[in-house]
Amino acid sequence: MPDTNRGDTPLYSTTAETLLALGSNGETGLTGSEAKNRLDQHGPNEVPEEKRHPLLRFLKKFWGLSAWMIELIALLSVALHKQADLLVAVLLLVINAILSFLQEQRASAAVAALRRQLNVTARVLRDGTWQTAAARTLTIGDIVRIRAGDFVPADLQLIDGVLQTDESALTGESHEVERTINEALYAGATVRRGEGTGVVVATGARTYFGRTTELVASAHPKLHVEEVVARVVRWLLAIVGILVALTLVVSYIKGLPLLDTLPIALVLLMSAVPVALPVMFTVSMALGSMELSRRGVLITQLSAIEDAATMDVLCADKTGTLTTNQLSLRRVEPLHGFSEGDVLQTAAFASNEANADPIDLAFLRAAKERGVGSADARIVSFQPFSAATRRTESIVVLGGRTMRCVKGALRTIAETAGLDAVAIAELEGRANKEARNGVRVMAVARADDEGALALLGLAYLYDAPRPDSRRLIDELRLLGIRVKMLTGDALPVARAIADVLGLGTIVRAPDLHIALQEAQERGTEMAEDADGFAEVFPEDKFLVVKRLQAAGHVVGMTGDGVNDAPALRQAEVGIAVSGASDVAKGAASAVLTHEGLVDIIDLVKSGRAIYQRVLTWIVNKISRTILKAGFVVLAFLATGQFVISALGMVLLVFMTDFVKIALATDRVRPSEHPETWNIGPLVKVAVALGLLMLAEALALLAYGWHRFALGDGGGRLQTFAFQTLLFFALFSILSVRERRAFWASRPSMLLASALVADAVVGALIGIHGLAELRPLPIAQSLLIATVAGVLVLGPNDLLKTSLTERALKRLRKLSPEKQ
Repeated sequence: MPDTNRGDTPLYSTTAETLLALGSNGETGLTGSEAKNRLDQHGPNEVPEEKRHPLLRFLKKFWGLSAWMIELIALLSVALHKQADLLVAVLLLVINAILSFLQEQRASAAVAALRRQLNVTARVLRDGTWQTAAARTLTIGDIVRIRAGDFVPADLQLIDGVLQTDESALTGESHEVERTINEALYAGATVRRGEGTGVVVATGARTYFGRTTELVASAHPKLHVEEVVARVVRWLLAIVGILVALTLVVSYIKGLPLLDTLPIALVLLMSAVPVALPVMFTVSMALGSMELSRRGVLITQLSAIEDAATMDVLCADKTGTLTTNQLSLRRVEPLHGFSEGDVLQTAAFASNEANADPIDLAFLRAAKERGVGSADARIVSFQPFSAATRRTESIVVLGGRTMRCVKGALRTIAETAGLDAVAIAELEGRANKEARNGVRVMAVARADDEGALALLGLAYLYDAPRPDSRRLIDELRLLGIRVKMLTGDALPVARAIADVLGLGTIVRAPDLHIALQEAQERGTEMAEDADGFAEVFPEDKFLVVKRLQAAGHVVGMTGDGVNDAPALRQAEVGIAVSGASDVAKGAASAVLTHEGLVDIIDLVKSGRAIYQRVLTWIVNKISRTILKAGFVVLAFLATGQFVISALGMVLLVFMTDFVKIALATDRVRPSEHPETWNIGPLVKVAVALGLLMLAEALALLAYGWHRFALGDGGGRLQTFAFQTLLFFALFSILSVRERRAFWASRPSMLLASALVADAVVGALIGIHGLAELRPLPIAQSLLIATVAGVLVLGPNDLLKTSLTERALKRLRKLSPEKQ
């Protein structure tokens, strides 16, 4: 009789019964056609994502601070019987909702595409061979291999192996649970130690966990830019609030009707609200993520792109990042009368192909090439490498005899085999000589039947540095990022590789522990000064990251194993390298699909480009809010009239916000230095530009007031003020987008098109009028556009370039730090 597991599929008391019931073979797995048929029958191994109806998401665009203000203006227009104002307000509300909805749809599609690329993979036995496949393609009856660092991809029943699993995602309890033969493993659990083989008994929504699409961690921490923008907007709202209060008081003293004043006050407050930022930032991040995915970087947390802009230290794993991760067996040195074949065969028996471990694969490949394997051998048990044991071990039955086959660290294996200190020292001397050339030495031992373990010999492995690693390290240095190599290799091996890569001082991780015990400051100083660490255990990576952060650095960390997860999570930019375990991917904020550092360089440049776009938005927002609010209020105090209507201000807000959304696509030049969110100096630049434009716009209005008799009524004053603010804003965007002179780079096609479209619409409103915005003579419109363009792109741009250069120099003196 079957038992019932916590999923929907019956679980028999033994895997033999389960395999029979499911029509599966534990030795060969399913055939490809069987797997396809079952997948068609049971569906993919995933839970359908619950999606909100598009109509509900569209209607939500009419809910929020900006939408409420426009809706209130529409209601006031009804109360004041201003039908034209009502029509324009409603049109703007609908157009803004449509544009925002379409952009979010585009961003959502980008995120969904990234999510599909981040699906968990599994090692599955099909047609008698082990294959790597997406977890969503698993089906009932599949034979799956799992090991430390994996998420359990479906509900399984163990055929062999002993595992320690973390089921906190299912139960909320964080302690480890041991699972062994015939017991169930549930989708969503994490394998902490051990390895084993299991048969899939439930998939997708039928599993106990039922959430395989959530296996990749998708934390959404508050972004630094959100804090910076929130702080800026609070200040702008405070300034505009004071100006609005002043306007209301003066209006009351002059006896102006409240219903005439309130719409203007509302629009002024709305001008301080970041209407376009959420869409611009979402689109910018989504486009950046998609571009990075095409270059081999999958983003799991938005904070990765942002923090990559400020990262100034990268701690890089040697294996697979700085080296090829293609270990080759250089030679075998047999001892005590054993042959090379004995050493190589034993090392191969102590390896497991299903684990895809580079060391195991190197021995298996060499044994196959030299024909020293044996098809008759039967592996009874296999214990994978762990930092605690520093070896792999298997029990093998061959030709009627039982052998214990071991390979691992030289001193560990030699001591286990009973060698004395003199013999061990002599062997280590040979190993150290090879290590100075970057060669890694492993010991191989065997025990026949119940006999003592005998050391058979030494095996020399080499993992060559990637041909492009040194060039890429130099390129990262030019970007202001210092690379620190982390490796578990002995100090001589680490120094040999460091010499090839152009890295300097390499120290032992144990020495860092000693320094920290003596004084925390000394340990932190050692972490900063060293170019790399040798003899690193996984927990040492976490320590290095913490020490560098304590010194004020923004740290990137690469890793691939389950034990790297704490360091990946701690680092601001946690990067799971190609071939990383599922746990490492879950802890990281970015996942590489190519080996090496080239993808990291793309991540840094993309982060810095997005930083520049956001910075452009912030500078523009501050300067234009000062211009609009100051212009309306000061002109009102000087003339006693509102020089621009609520309709004109609403048009300005949305026309210029449309342009600012296009900033997400703008061409930018990434900085050659790590960025910082200590943007105080650049905020001062924005304030200076805003005050200068305010003075120029008021001067132009004063000229028009006296030269064209704008105060005589007829609505020309509102049109003149509308075009003045519009053209100053458009030329300001063109200037501020470039830190150097405005002509140093071309805007993107979309941004240029948006600027031209706004200018054309503004000109047409001036020619034909709109509601209370009465037509102006073409000569006056040309005068406004010419004066705004000459001033903003002339003296203002020169001042901007000078002030920005000083501000950037000050920012470079500031150490990047988390805000």
